[in-house]
Amino acid sequence: MDGQSKKERSAREKALLEEYSRTRDPRLKAELAERFMPLARSMALRYRGGSESVDDLVQVASLGLVKALDGFDPERGRPFAAYAVPTMLGELRRHFRDHTWNVHLPRGLQERTISVRDAIQELGDKHGTSPTVAQIAERLELSEEEVLDAMEADSARRTVSLDAPRSIDEAQSAPVIETVPDTELGYDAVESQLAAVDAGLDDREKTVLRLRFGKDMTQYEIGQQLGVSQMQISRVMRRALHKLLAAVREEQPVAAAVDDDPQEDARLAVAA
Repeated sequence: MDGQSKKERSAREKALLEEYSRTRDPRLKAELAERFMPLARSMALRYRGGSESVDDLVQVASLGLVKALDGFDPERGRPFAAYAVPTMLGELRRHFRDHTWNVHLPRGLQERTISVRDAIQELGDKHGTSPTVAQIAERLELSEEEVLDAMEADSARRTVSLDAPRSIDEAQSAPVIETVPDTELGYDAVESQLAAVDAGLDDREKTVLRLRFGKDMTQYEIGQQLGVSQMQISRVMRRALHKLLAAVREEQPVAAAVDDDPQEDARLAVAA
C-alpha cells in the first residue's frame, strides 16, 4: 500500500512538473513548492548546529527550491530531486559565504570550508563516527593541510563581542575584555635602557642572555656550549637580570649574592 502510494505521488509530481514547465501557472508552482518542502528542509538541516537558526536556513533552502522549479526542464529526463538538491545546496553555500562571515576570507577558502563541513556531515552519517582529517581529505581530494586550514577558518570565522561573558554557564562570568592583556610599558623601558646604556651588562652577561632569550636555549644547553656548569650560567643570569631591573627602575644595581668560580668566569669571558 505504501509503495503504491509513493508511486502514485511520484507520478502526480511528475505530471505537475511537466504542466508547470509548459504553463508557468503560479498555483502549480505553489503546490509543487509545498510538495517538495520536506526535501528543502532536509537540505537546510545539514547545516544545523551553527549560529544560524533552522528557520533561516529553511528559508534559504526554499529560495533554492523555487529557483530549481523555475530552471527545471522535464524533457531532459533528469529526476527533479537530482536537479533541485545541488541548487538548494548552492543557495545555502552562497548564504554562508555572503552573509555569515564576520571575518573576510578568500573566496576559495570559504568554499573549501563549506565543502569540508559538508564532508564531515556526510562521512559522520555514513560511518556513525566523526571522520578523521585523512578521510575528509580523501573524500574531497584535498591535502590534509588544506583540510586543517579550512577547519581552522571555520572555527575562527566569527567575531565575539568584548562585552560578551567568557562562559555561558556562569551567571556572573567576567566579560571577554578582561582576558585581553594591557600594554606592558616595562618592556619598552627595558629596550630603551638597553639601547641607551646596555644596563651595564658585561660581555658574558650579554652572551648568556642572548643565548637564553634570543635563541631560547636552556641553561644546561648554554653551559654545554660555553663549557661551564649550569650553576654558573644561573649565577650570571641572576646578575644580569638584577642589572636590567635596576636600569628600568633607574636604581643602583644590587649585587647578586653569588659565589663565582674564577675558573668558570674565565672560561665564560673567553667564550663571550
